[in-house]
Amino acid sequence: MFLCSLKLTDYTQSMTFFYHIFLALFYFGTCVASLFDEKIRKFLIGRKGIFGTLKKADLKNKNVIWFHAASLGEFEQGRPVIEEIKRRDKNVTILLTFFSPSGYEIRKNYAGADVVVYLPFDFTWMARKFVRLANPKAVFFIKYEFWHNYLNQLHQKNIPTYCFSSIFRPQQVFFKWYGGWYRSMLKYFNHIFVQNQQSKELLASIGITNTSICSDTRFDRVYELASQAKQLPVIEKFINGHKAFIAGSSWPADEKLIIQYFNAYPNPVKLIFAPHEIKEDGINSIVSSINKKVIRYSQAEKVNLSEYDVLIIDNVGMLSSVYRYGYAAYIGGGFGKGIHNILEAATFGIPVVFGPNYKKFREAVELAEKGGAFPIANINELTKILDKIHTDKVFLEKAGTISRDYVADGRGATGLILDKTGF
Repeated sequence: MFLCSLKLTDYTQSMTFFYHIFLALFYFGTCVASLFDEKIRKFLIGRKGIFGTLKKADLKNKNVIWFHAASLGEFEQGRPVIEEIKRRDKNVTILLTFFSPSGYEIRKNYAGADVVVYLPFDFTWMARKFVRLANPKAVFFIKYEFWHNYLNQLHQKNIPTYCFSSIFRPQQVFFKWYGGWYRSMLKYFNHIFVQNQQSKELLASIGITNTSICSDTRFDRVYELASQAKQLPVIEKFINGHKAFIAGSSWPADEKLIIQYFNAYPNPVKLIFAPHEIKEDGINSIVSSINKKVIRYSQAEKVNLSEYDVLIIDNVGMLSSVYRYGYAAYIGGGFGKGIHNILEAATFGIPVVFGPNYKKFREAVELAEKGGAFPIANINELTKILDKIHTDKVFLEKAGTISRDYVADGRGATGLILDKTGF
């Protein structure tokens, strides 16, 4: 028994050592990369002064609830929980952290949080200092991001720690024979809220039983957004009584196919592009590739919008309201790492189309199976489904109803999480 224990101790110490080596190399690599990449530079610069910000906030005697989101997508999953906690207890102080600039830079002024900062690197001394200054009464990690030293510090201080909207898959390291060190991090959570039965069963197979199935908080979020969607006069002037097709969070590979289709499509359908990245070269590429009249949103006040066929949204933050004007939508990312949020469009009762890389996204798989979403892999498949949507009114209405009902039926995760955790 002693030898076994010794071996386990040696293994743990070795893995922890290599983890810190990895962190050091990652930090060094980030510093080098920041010399050439603006986004990475923001990643580093934004982390300066974090501890000063926490000291200034003076959180020691406040009822702090800490939420951590990797990026913007995870934040949107956490937002319903944050706002419901605030609604239930106005004396709560919300600390919100991000790992990625794509989350922090867009939501650093989020009114629902009292303090918004980057999460410092997971070095032991940084984790210890951050937890001490933050002094949280409870912590919520959104979906994933399992940082060893932070979780260890929270565990040592007996601070209730939760994870929600999580999805686990057999391919993840937790479920491999060599994943013991990673599995140990999951044991630091008081409770893990997962999206599906498979995740619950996978966790049970490695001895993690403090779990509950409660769907995805994004259903609550997008349903609320649909009820609060803003009227957009510019969009209304642009559409001018015509049907509008929305290409949301598009990447160049998505845009190429959509442009190819609409260049050949004769009917007067309005096309709205909302690229995932607002860059001049990307916008210029759309403008130069399409054979119809194109206008940017930022230039819309200067022209008669009804004369234009294509509108490019060259800002951030309005896409969720733009979907309300569409009869169908294409959601980008499926020719890259994975599709973006399809629920923002589906909640308005419109069919959604996306690229082939969608299998890791439960909502995309389920909605495709139900007939409210349609994956495509090439121009022929895109043409086939869009022609069907354009010409078959019954098909369009049925697919749209399926999408709307799917979102409505998926609500309720926020309440389950807060009731289970006692907030």
